[in-house]
Amino acid sequence: MTTFPFTAIVAQDEMRQALLIAAVDPSVGGVLVFGDRGTGKSTAIRALAGLLPRMRAVVGCPYACDPAAPAEACPHCVGKPERKSALVPVPVVDLPLGATEDRVVGALDLQRALALGEKAFEPGLLARANRGFLYIDEVNLLEDHLVDLLLDVAASGVNTVEREGLSIRHPARFVLVGSGNPEEGELRPQLLDRFGLAVEVATPTDIATRIDVVRRRDAYERDPAAFCATYSKAERAQAKQITLARERLPAVTIPDAVLEACARLCLALGTDGLRGELTLMRTARALAALDGTHDVTVDHVRRIAPAALRHRLRRNP
Repeated sequence: MTTFPFTAIVAQDEMRQALLIAAVDPSVGGVLVFGDRGTGKSTAIRALAGLLPRMRAVVGCPYACDPAAPAEACPHCVGKPERKSALVPVPVVDLPLGATEDRVVGALDLQRALALGEKAFEPGLLARANRGFLYIDEVNLLEDHLVDLLLDVAASGVNTVEREGLSIRHPARFVLVGSGNPEEGELRPQLLDRFGLAVEVATPTDIATRIDVVRRRDAYERDPAAFCATYSKAERAQAKQITLARERLPAVTIPDAVLEACARLCLALGTDGLRGELTLMRTARALAALDGTHDVTVDHVRRIAPAALRHRLRRNP
């Protein structure tokens, strides 16, 4: 079935902005989306992946390695003088709530162990998500040690597995996107702080917006191909904006005055540590690239500050 167009999502501007920033610069960290059910959280992440240009990956590599990257970084590609490649879609991998640690990080391939008597690694969900997106619905209900593990791997870009006599390191660079309903429980503050951006989505309260949402969803479900065709021009424009922003990003500069504004804001709000300033800097730079400018302004900081800082504020006991 054709994916619902990203540009057809009604309202939810903060969520769409955060996802676009993560697509331009994955180093900003993951995106956490909290809000009501049925507000387009999972629809938005799948729609964003459909906008991204196909990536070139090594044929047969379970980690979808970039053929331009050093082969030594991948246990499958190392030692192969020639690596054929092909264009493939950017992966979007769902992590089920009941997934075990073995399924997430990978484990011993029992079938090969029993049939052939040899130890081999069976890649997990982290391998499939390499160079793409890992999406966790109801992330606040996931076991804390798994969330911590995912955030560690997302930050380092490498998954290390040492068990059952195996010792494997493989690339695992992905954008971690988590969503959930705060009424069902919240993440620990230590885990919240590890996400780059946190956005809130809510059910529309005005009649016109609600009607628009229902009409678009109904039109999509009746005839997905025809509905997507009406947004094809907007989708191409959005895809081009992402591509140009990625190319522009290395040249975007942040004046000292803007960095000082970031530091003053974080001090005034009482955020813990320096992750607030780092995230503000990176996200404001990506936002400037999306806007087509080469200099970050205070306005860029002001627009992204709520998503970058709301989950880092100190909470009174």
